[in-house]
Amino acid sequence: MDYSFDINSLDDLYQEVILDHYQRPRNKGVLTNPDISSKGFNPFCGDEIILSIKLDSKGKTKCILFDGQGCSISQASASMLTELLSNKNLDELKSISYSFRAMMRGESLSSGEMSLIEGLEVLEGVRKFPIRIKCALLAWAALEDGIEEYSVKVLKKEP
Repeated sequence: MDYSFDINSLDDLYQEVILDHYQRPRNKGVLTNPDISSKGFNPFCGDEIILSIKLDSKGKTKCILFDGQGCSISQASASMLTELLSNKNLDELKSISYSFRAMMRGESLSSGEMSLIEGLEVLEGVRKFPIRIKCALLAWAALEDGIEEYSVKVLKKEP
């Protein structure tokens, strides 16, 4: 039996996954009265992402939606983000985002960090095109900004 590995087949599979998320985005829409809402904009290409997150009583993501327009990479990355971040608390969101950013920078990740971003490795090939890395990170930057804004807002409410 031939168990040789064809890297081109893997690249093709990854491209199919990205294209599927672009053509059939998951969790697309805007929440009314979200707990967290943030917008990401890439001035170089015009890509735009709006994230809206509703938290449950335990502080976990109850619903996470995105809206916006842009290239297949930015939109697929946002779609994948919404799937992966369901039912996670804010610390988990930050850890997952940090690990994804590290992967996109080409840093070595521990097996624990890799398990946090399982499924997102399909976007790792974007690193071959440095100008497109910002496209893959756009939704994640919006997420981080939204968490920061929410954290500041919550701290102001505490006595």
